[in-house]
Amino acid sequence: MISRFLPHPVRRLLGVKTAGRPPSYLVIDQQSQLTPLLEALDKNEEVALDTEADNMFHYRVRVCLLQFHIDGDVFLVDVLGKLDLQPLWTRLAKKHLVMHGSDFDLRLLHDLTQFRCKSLFDTMLAAQLLGRQRIGLASLLEDHFGVKLDKNGQKANWSRRPLTPKLLDYASLDVWHLFELRDLLTRELEKLGRMSWMEQQCQAQIAAGCEGFAPASENDWRIGKSEKLRGRSLSVLHAIWHWREQQAQRIDTPPFKVCSNDILNRIAMAAAEKDTPETVLHGLHLGKRHDRIYPSLAAAVKAGLERDPSTLPRRPGRDPSQVSLTQSEIARLERIKEDRDKVAAKLKIESTLIANRALLTQIARNPQKLDDILLPWQADLLRDLPSLQAGG
Repeated sequence: MISRFLPHPVRRLLGVKTAGRPPSYLVIDQQSQLTPLLEALDKNEEVALDTEADNMFHYRVRVCLLQFHIDGDVFLVDVLGKLDLQPLWTRLAKKHLVMHGSDFDLRLLHDLTQFRCKSLFDTMLAAQLLGRQRIGLASLLEDHFGVKLDKNGQKANWSRRPLTPKLLDYASLDVWHLFELRDLLTRELEKLGRMSWMEQQCQAQIAAGCEGFAPASENDWRIGKSEKLRGRSLSVLHAIWHWREQQAQRIDTPPFKVCSNDILNRIAMAAAEKDTPETVLHGLHLGKRHDRIYPSLAAAVKAGLERDPSTLPRRPGRDPSQVSLTQSEIARLERIKEDRDKVAAKLKIESTLIANRALLTQIARNPQKLDDILLPWQADLLRDLPSLQAGG
C-alpha cells in the first residue's frame, strides 16, 4: 500500500495504523555471544541504550537487562547471567548515548560499575524543552510513530528467568525508535533555537548520574510527616522503620511491600496516646503476611515505647542554604516566581524547568549568584527580569 510510504503524522491523520512489531534482536546470556555487540560498538560512535531493573521486586535494586540499538541491530544483554561485561563498559564509556529518562539508569550504572558516559541525548529532556505535555516514552512513540508499548512491561519482574518473548519484544521496542525520535526532536529544538539548552541539560544529567544514589544515613527513618511527631512517637517510628528494613531484607522485597510509610506513621502517632504494643496496634492488619510478621512488629513497638527519645540519632545540622528567608527576601521570591511563570508561559514550557522553588529560594537570598545557581540557559532567561534588577 502507498500509505506505508507516508510520514507518520500524515498516516495518523488518515487513520493508518503503524505496526508495533519489534525488530529482530540478539539475546546475549553467554560470554561468546558478546562478540557481535562489541564489534558493533567498535564500528559506531552512537548507541541507543535502556535498562530494566528489579526495584519493584527485590530489596536491593539490580540491573537485569541492557538494551542496545546500534546501526540497525538490537542486542539484549542479560546482566544477571555470568558474563564479564568489562569490555562492554570500556567501549560504552567512549560512545554518544541516546536514552529516554536517563537519570535513574545513569545512577544505576554508576553504582554498578562507576560508569560515566561521554555524551548524551535524552529524548525525555528534549520533550520537556519543547513543552510537550506527554513526555513518557510510550506516549512519544504513540504520538509520533503510532506504536503502542505493552504497559505490562513497566510492571514486570525483570529478574525472573527465563524472560518471556513478550517481555523481550517490549524491551527491544524501548530502544528501536530512539534514533528516529532523537532526530525528530532535534529538528524541533533547532527550529526553536533551543539546542544549546538541550546540551546543557544533558551535561547536567551526566554529572547527576555520576553522583549515584544517596547512601544510607542514620536519619533515613525520618520519613514524611515525622517532623510532626514528638517523644515516644519518634522512638516507636525509629524502631518500626528499622523493623521494616530487617523484614524487607530478610524476605528480599522492597520495604514498601512490607508496609507503607502511611502505616508506619499511623502506628507512631498511636503511640502518643497508648502505652502497650497491643493498644498501639489495635485494628491494624498487615495483609497476607500479617500472622507471620505481627509478633516481631509488636516487639519493635515495645522496644520503641521503652526507649528514651533523647537517645535517638540527632537531626543533621541545618543547611545554611535552608535558613528561613527574611520578609524582604520572601517578597522578592514571590516577584521572581511571578516573572518566571510569565517567561515560561511565553515559551510554552513548564516553569519548574527554568527553576524550581528550591532554586528560586536560593536566588531570592543571593540574586548576585544567579549564574552559580542555574544553568546558563536558565540564568539568561531570568537575568533581565524586573524582580532581579537593583531594588527588585
